[in-house]
Amino acid sequence: MDQYKFPCEPLANEKSMVEGTHYRFTIITDKVLRYEWAKDGVFEDRASTFAINRKFPTPVFQKVDSKAELSISTSSFRLTYDKKRFSPNGLGEPGGNLGGTARTLDGVDGRCDMGAGILSRDGYSVLDDSKSMLFDGEGFVTPRRSGARIDGYLFCYDHDYKGAMEFFYAISGRQPIVPRWCLGNWWSRYHAYDQDEYLALMDKFQENDIPMSVAVIDMDWHWVKGDAVPHTGWTGYTWNHDLFPDPAGFANALHERRLKMTLNDHPHAGIAEHEEVYEELAKVLNHDTTNGDTIQFDPTSPEFVHAFFNAHADDSYPIIFSRYGGPGSHRYPVGFSGDAVATWDSLRFQPEFTATASNIGYGWWSHDIGGHLPGYRDDECTARWVQYGAFSPILRLHSALSRWMSKEPWLYRNECMLAMKNAMRQRHRLVPYIFSFNASPSSSSPLPLVQPLYWKYTQRPEAYRYPNQYFFGQSLVVAPVVTPRDKSTNLAKTRAWLPPLRHVDIFTGTVYDGDREIDLYRPLDHIPVLAPEGSIISLDQEKVPANGCRNPPGFEVLIVVGRDGRFDVVEDMRDDREQGAAATPADSNDTSLRTIPIRFDQAAGRLTARSGGKKWTFRFVSADIASVQVRIDGEGSSVPESHGHKAISRSGHLYSTVAEVPALSSATSEITVDVGPNPQLSVIDPRPSLSQLINDFQTDFYTKDRLWEIIESKQPTTVKASRLLSLGLDEAFYGPVAELLLADSRS
Repeated sequence: MDQYKFPCEPLANEKSMVEGTHYRFTIITDKVLRYEWAKDGVFEDRASTFAINRKFPTPVFQKVDSKAELSISTSSFRLTYDKKRFSPNGLGEPGGNLGGTARTLDGVDGRCDMGAGILSRDGYSVLDDSKSMLFDGEGFVTPRRSGARIDGYLFCYDHDYKGAMEFFYAISGRQPIVPRWCLGNWWSRYHAYDQDEYLALMDKFQENDIPMSVAVIDMDWHWVKGDAVPHTGWTGYTWNHDLFPDPAGFANALHERRLKMTLNDHPHAGIAEHEEVYEELAKVLNHDTTNGDTIQFDPTSPEFVHAFFNAHADDSYPIIFSRYGGPGSHRYPVGFSGDAVATWDSLRFQPEFTATASNIGYGWWSHDIGGHLPGYRDDECTARWVQYGAFSPILRLHSALSRWMSKEPWLYRNECMLAMKNAMRQRHRLVPYIFSFNASPSSSSPLPLVQPLYWKYTQRPEAYRYPNQYFFGQSLVVAPVVTPRDKSTNLAKTRAWLPPLRHVDIFTGTVYDGDREIDLYRPLDHIPVLAPEGSIISLDQEKVPANGCRNPPGFEVLIVVGRDGRFDVVEDMRDDREQGAAATPADSNDTSLRTIPIRFDQAAGRLTARSGGKKWTFRFVSADIASVQVRIDGEGSSVPESHGHKAISRSGHLYSTVAEVPALSSATSEITVDVGPNPQLSVIDPRPSLSQLINDFQTDFYTKDRLWEIIESKQPTTVKASRLLSLGLDEAFYGPVAELLLADSRS
């Protein structure tokens, strides 16, 4: 059973402990204290499902011990203890806790209680670990000792939120690297497909230029009813041959389409007599089959778990997809948040719910994108949900057993269909950026992909006022649209806080002054996704990437000038080969990561990157650069003239400068792109965008003329804004105009 053991160091350094008859304190770091109380005086040194590492170098601390009182202090905290049983208000949770997460969103139409996380505006928090399961040292769980006992952790970090989460991961274990294939689009629907119907559906996604990565077969893949099924049908391990007469052929057909296949199971009902694996497992487990008794599902039994996974596991690179199970669950991604209600209120809460979960280290939430059941049909809501899903940890379309709920984009009104298709393509193009953050070797404890704004801007009150807005990976700031459009303008409003530095919307090219609160208005085809100066964002070069999320042959890299930038493209070499191809002895165990560094020197105006044997498109967004020189290993002549610099203008307002480099034979060659010293973001004339905007307003022509007269006037922008407000128009009309007029104070 050694295969189930995992690295852990649960026994703390003895010099870090302060112990009495019924109490023990362990100074884990200068910012984290473990506190235990046991009536029988027996303390716990085994790993818990939360704390698997407690052995750290003993920090500097002071202890003052008298008959009536004990005092322990470090550079970060001072604890005074009266040597009595711990009371609930002794280390009570501070009122400023920023929340954690919940087990499920089942039946939640709006907000729910997200409990407590590690972060608090008061600068400290407590985590009660008294009731968690323990590990037995062999890789299996075991209960705690009986009797009255308390086991908790005090985190004292002031407002170093990222530091607090790094301590959390150090104690509880890091998030594992999720495989690249799970970062693409998932198809899931509770529906009794047959194999031909399912394959035809996957082909229709291809015909619609929608890339997919994971094919989920819900529980109807196995027998769910019939005389032989002794339970409600949720559990099952035998293919329904009426629907899937050739399971192996079906799996191969999905793999040929570069898709991973998952089979839903709800194992609580055990392995019944009708299952094909019943006799095999019964023999292994010495289970008496005389009366056909069900083999009970027992995850606490090492023998059962070993037999269960050896009978059913069929993947060399699997993931767990399950509910949240408390602190420590982040070690077993991906998380399933339950049956989301299909309403605007449900969508409105999901971005906050996902970001806040990072406060308890839980970074890989997978939601029912578009909603499950009940709810109502709203095509615009579904489209906005898919757009949010493209910038969430996992994009998994899902719906209930209803003919009216299915999430195929082509079932929706045309403009919503186009928005959904574009978002799903964008998701696959983002995989290089997402996987690089997920697998970055530069950090021993990589933080969650989605982070609340206050993780970085801890002292800014604005960062706490926008819980639906978040950082997505290293650079991007996302403000999802979670409300309907105004019918007269066809624009939806989302209020946001732009952090310091100028930001560029990667979809529109609009340049915004930073450090301010602002109303952002967007049509149905995109949501606000902003990149600050110094951002480098790697995308798949293909506008419609292939299924499966394998490593692409080329990248498009977005560079936002104005500050130094750095990004490492990280790839798992196993993802070089075709997903459906058999592994060869040379590559089957190759889990090494390949890193391709990209750097931008603002003062020199110079970008450098290693070739990696890839094709490259370097796009300097919203930067009108006069000239570009591309060199390979110091030689400019190595790049064909047709693949050099070209400048483009799209939609009359999105300016970017592009340098293209073909795939080079040497993966270690260095590419240098010079754009001139100290380049800046362009001052973009907003009038083309404003003209297009006002043209679409559903209002009288007199109002349009008045708006345009103000825009065309030679007056300062502040005067224009004042005149705009004096028109007495509804906010739906003046708001979008004001956004673009006031976006960049340089214009």
